[in-house]
Amino acid sequence: MTEATLSSKNQIVIPREAREALGVKAGDKLLVVVRGGEVLVLQRPESYREAIRGLAKGTYPAGYLEKERGGWR
Repeated sequence: MTEATLSSKNQIVIPREAREALGVKAGDKLLVVVRGGEVLVLQRPESYREAIRGLAKGTYPAGYLEKERGGWR
């Protein structure tokens, strides 16, 4: 585990180990997600649509979505 220090300008340097793991370089955009007491730094996807595709798969019981969509007509 490596540490980073917050500068007086509220900036940090992402440690080399983390940059290599994410595959990012200077100028790349990163996402910073705050969840409770945790902060996640993620590589920004090229396509958000492709990144979230399939996330809800298996969330609903079999046949539920078809039943709901049938009520839209």
